[in-house]
Amino acid sequence: MRSRQRDGEAFDRLVEEHYDDVLAYCRRHAPSYDDAPDVAQETFLRFVRSGCSPSDGKPLAYLFTIARNLCIDAARAKRPPAALLDVDVPDRSPDADPAAACAGSEVGALVEALDPDLREVVELRFDQGFKVGEIASVLGVSRFAVNRRLNRALAELKRGLEGRERS
Repeated sequence: MRSRQRDGEAFDRLVEEHYDDVLAYCRRHAPSYDDAPDVAQETFLRFVRSGCSPSDGKPLAYLFTIARNLCIDAARAKRPPAALLDVDVPDRSPDADPAAACAGSEVGALVEALDPDLREVVELRFDQGFKVGEIASVLGVSRFAVNRRLNRALAELKRGLEGRERS
């Protein structure tokens, strides 16, 4: 009985510590902004159902793996809208999601222009602070592939910034 209570407390801490990160990821990758809270909630439910303990290994990497798969599944199940009706205005307050805060900036525009595979590596590395091994685990690729994508993305961002400086 006592270990279940500890696990419940550990799950509560896990949600408190990482819900905002998972939600921010889902907002960027779910089929729509409105779907993100549902996908984030389902991420934590699947984590609990998996039988993993929050104290085992790196639960955040596993949460992002679940969130990524759920976002992919949600995108497959949903048709893309014919036209965008909703415009999100980025929140530039200090507590805001860093990716949303730079959404209107030059760097944000360059990141948005990246290939989705490259953009996802950049977001996981710099928005979430994941290490290369954790990113590899989330994406289901090798560390080498993560390093290659990250280097390619940074080179493209650098070229884009240099091109804008010359203009």
